[in-house]
Amino acid sequence: MVMPLRVPTYTVDDLETFPSDGNRYELLDGVLLVTPSPGFTHQLVASRLTQLLGAYLTAAGKAIVLGPGAVELHPKTHLEPDVLVLPAPKGGQKHWSDFSHWWLAIEVLSRSSRMYDRNMKRDAYLALGVAEVWLVDLDAAEVLVSRAGEPVDLPHRARLTWSPAEMAAAIEIDLVGLFEGAESP
Repeated sequence: MVMPLRVPTYTVDDLETFPSDGNRYELLDGVLLVTPSPGFTHQLVASRLTQLLGAYLTAAGKAIVLGPGAVELHPKTHLEPDVLVLPAPKGGQKHWSDFSHWWLAIEVLSRSSRMYDRNMKRDAYLALGVAEVWLVDLDAAEVLVSRAGEPVDLPHRARLTWSPAEMAAAIEIDLVGLFEGAESP
Protein backbone atom coordinates (compact mmCIF):
# COMPACT_ATOMS: atom_id res chain seq x y z
CA MET A 1 0.00 0.00 0.00
CA VAL A 2 1.31 3.44 -0.94
CA MET A 3 1.15 6.08 1.74
CA PRO A 4 0.56 9.64 0.57
CA LEU A 5 3.38 12.03 1.28
CA ARG A 6 2.35 14.87 3.55
CA VAL A 7 3.93 18.16 2.57
CA PRO A 8 3.93 20.61 5.47
CA THR A 9 2.26 23.94 4.86
CA TYR A 10 2.92 27.25 6.55
CA THR A 11 1.32 30.65 7.02
CA VAL A 12 2.66 34.16 6.65
CA ASP A 13 2.74 34.39 10.45
CA ASP A 14 4.98 31.29 10.55
CA LEU A 15 7.58 33.12 8.43
CA GLU A 16 8.32 35.40 11.38
CA THR A 17 9.65 32.40 13.31
CA PHE A 18 12.13 31.38 10.62
CA PRO A 19 15.83 32.14 11.20
CA SER A 20 17.59 35.19 9.80
CA ASP A 21 20.20 33.04 8.11
CA GLY A 22 20.58 34.83 4.78
CA ASN A 23 18.13 32.60 2.95
CA ARG A 24 14.97 33.95 1.36
CA TYR A 25 11.85 32.26 2.76
CA GLU A 26 8.68 32.63 0.71
CA LEU A 27 5.26 30.99 0.65
CA LEU A 28 3.10 30.04 -2.29
CA ASP A 29 -0.28 28.80 -1.11
CA GLY A 30 1.35 27.55 2.09
CA VAL A 31 4.24 25.74 0.39
CA LEU A 32 7.64 26.92 1.58
CA LEU A 33 10.13 28.11 -1.06
CA VAL A 34 13.70 28.60 0.20
CA THR A 35 16.50 30.12 -1.87
CA PRO A 36 19.94 31.37 -0.87
CA SER A 37 20.89 35.03 -0.77
CA PRO A 38 21.43 36.57 -4.19
CA GLY A 39 24.94 36.93 -5.58
CA PHE A 40 26.78 40.03 -6.77
CA THR A 41 25.67 40.11 -10.42
CA HIS A 42 22.09 39.38 -9.42
CA GLN A 43 22.10 42.32 -7.00
CA LEU A 44 23.93 44.57 -9.47
CA VAL A 45 21.21 44.18 -12.09
CA ALA A 46 18.36 44.38 -9.54
CA SER A 47 19.90 47.58 -8.12
CA ARG A 48 20.23 49.13 -11.58
CA LEU A 49 16.58 48.41 -12.32
CA THR A 50 15.52 49.83 -8.95
CA GLN A 51 17.44 53.05 -9.67
CA LEU A 52 16.14 53.42 -13.25
CA LEU A 53 12.52 52.78 -12.30
CA GLY A 54 12.80 54.92 -9.18
CA ALA A 55 14.02 57.91 -11.19
CA TYR A 56 11.19 57.42 -13.69
CA LEU A 57 8.42 57.07 -11.10
CA THR A 58 9.53 59.40 -8.29
CA ALA A 59 8.72 62.68 -10.02
CA ALA A 60 5.11 61.67 -10.67
CA GLY A 61 4.61 60.47 -7.08
CA LYS A 62 2.17 57.80 -8.23
CA ALA A 63 4.22 54.73 -7.38
CA ILE A 64 7.20 53.50 -5.40
CA VAL A 65 9.96 51.03 -6.23
CA LEU A 66 11.22 48.59 -3.60
CA GLY A 67 13.88 45.95 -3.82
CA PRO A 68 13.06 43.45 -2.61
CA GLY A 69 9.37 43.90 -2.03
CA ALA A 70 6.59 41.51 -1.11
CA VAL A 71 3.34 40.41 -2.68
CA GLU A 72 1.34 39.03 0.19
CA LEU A 73 -2.06 37.42 0.43
CA HIS A 74 -2.92 36.23 3.93
CA PRO A 75 -2.75 33.67 5.24
CA LYS A 76 -0.62 31.50 2.95
CA THR A 77 1.14 33.52 0.25
CA HIS A 78 4.18 35.76 0.65
CA LEU A 79 6.39 36.17 -2.43
CA GLU A 80 9.40 38.48 -2.59
CA PRO A 81 10.26 39.78 -6.04
CA ASP A 82 13.73 41.27 -6.43
CA VAL A 83 12.12 44.56 -7.50
CA LEU A 84 8.49 45.56 -6.92
CA VAL A 85 6.59 48.60 -8.19
CA LEU A 86 3.38 49.40 -6.36
CA PRO A 87 1.11 52.44 -6.05
CA ALA A 88 2.31 55.09 -3.63
CA PRO A 89 1.01 54.17 -0.18
CA LYS A 90 -2.10 55.94 1.00
CA GLY A 91 -2.91 56.73 4.64
CA GLY A 92 -2.44 53.70 6.83
CA GLN A 93 -0.83 51.40 4.25
CA LYS A 94 2.32 50.19 5.97
CA HIS A 95 2.18 46.39 5.75
CA TRP A 96 2.64 44.19 2.69
CA SER A 97 -0.86 42.81 3.17
CA ASP A 98 -2.33 46.35 2.87
CA PHE A 99 -1.67 46.30 -0.88
CA SER A 100 -3.74 44.43 -3.44
CA HIS A 101 -2.57 46.01 -6.69
CA TRP A 102 0.97 45.96 -8.01
CA TRP A 103 2.28 47.49 -11.23
CA LEU A 104 5.37 45.35 -11.79
CA ALA A 105 7.25 42.43 -10.22
CA ILE A 106 10.79 41.70 -11.37
CA GLU A 107 12.69 38.49 -10.72
CA VAL A 108 16.38 38.23 -11.60
CA LEU A 109 16.90 34.58 -12.48
CA SER A 110 19.72 32.69 -10.81
CA ARG A 111 20.64 29.03 -10.67
CA SER A 112 19.01 28.60 -7.28
CA SER A 113 15.76 30.41 -8.10
CA ARG A 114 15.27 29.92 -11.87
CA MET A 115 12.79 27.04 -11.55
CA TYR A 116 10.65 28.77 -8.91
CA ASP A 117 10.73 32.16 -10.62
CA ARG A 118 9.89 30.91 -14.08
CA ASN A 119 7.61 27.95 -13.40
CA MET A 120 5.77 29.02 -10.27
CA LYS A 121 6.19 32.60 -9.16
CA ARG A 122 5.55 34.31 -12.53
CA ASP A 123 2.14 32.68 -12.86
CA ALA A 124 1.36 33.30 -9.19
CA TYR A 125 2.14 37.02 -9.51
CA LEU A 126 -0.17 37.34 -12.50
CA ALA A 127 -2.94 35.36 -10.76
CA LEU A 128 -2.60 37.56 -7.66
CA GLY A 129 -3.11 40.74 -9.70
CA VAL A 130 0.38 41.96 -10.58
CA ALA A 131 -0.06 43.81 -13.88
CA GLU A 132 3.29 42.81 -15.40
CA VAL A 133 6.15 40.44 -14.57
CA TRP A 134 9.73 40.65 -15.84
CA LEU A 135 12.08 37.69 -15.63
CA VAL A 136 15.62 39.00 -16.03
CA ASP A 137 17.83 36.27 -17.51
CA LEU A 138 21.48 37.08 -16.84
CA ASP A 139 22.75 34.12 -18.90
CA ALA A 140 20.81 35.10 -22.04
CA ALA A 141 21.13 38.88 -21.38
CA GLU A 142 17.41 39.34 -21.95
CA VAL A 143 14.24 40.29 -20.12
CA LEU A 144 11.18 38.08 -20.53
CA VAL A 145 7.96 40.07 -20.16
CA SER A 146 4.60 38.60 -19.13
CA ARG A 147 1.27 40.36 -18.77
CA ALA A 148 -2.05 38.99 -17.60
CA GLY A 149 -4.07 37.72 -20.55
CA GLU A 150 -1.18 37.95 -23.02
CA PRO A 151 1.45 35.49 -24.24
CA VAL A 152 4.14 34.89 -21.64
CA ASP A 153 7.87 35.36 -21.91
CA LEU A 154 8.09 37.93 -24.68
CA PRO A 155 11.90 38.37 -24.93
CA HIS A 156 13.58 41.77 -25.05
CA ARG A 157 17.31 41.93 -25.74
CA ALA A 158 18.34 45.46 -26.72
CA ARG A 159 15.68 47.82 -25.38
CA LEU A 160 12.62 47.49 -23.21
CA THR A 161 9.84 50.07 -23.17
CA TRP A 162 7.50 50.08 -20.18
CA SER A 163 4.37 52.19 -20.26
CA PRO A 164 2.11 51.63 -17.25
CA ALA A 165 -1.41 52.99 -17.77
CA GLU A 166 -1.06 55.26 -14.74
CA MET A 167 1.91 57.16 -16.20
CA ALA A 168 1.77 59.85 -18.90
CA ALA A 169 5.06 58.81 -20.52
CA ALA A 170 6.90 55.54 -21.02
CA ILE A 171 10.40 54.60 -19.88
CA GLU A 172 12.86 53.03 -22.27
CA ILE A 173 15.54 50.85 -20.71
CA ASP A 174 18.82 50.13 -22.48
CA LEU A 175 19.27 46.42 -21.78
CA VAL A 176 22.82 46.32 -23.12
CA GLY A 177 23.78 48.86 -20.45
CA LEU A 178 21.71 47.05 -17.84
CA PHE A 179 23.69 43.83 -18.35
CA GLU A 180 27.09 45.47 -18.72
CA GLY A 181 29.52 43.88 -16.26
CA ALA A 182 26.95 41.27 -15.23
CA GLU A 183 27.99 38.56 -17.67
CA SER A 184 28.20 35.02 -16.33
CA PRO A 185 31.75 33.78 -15.66
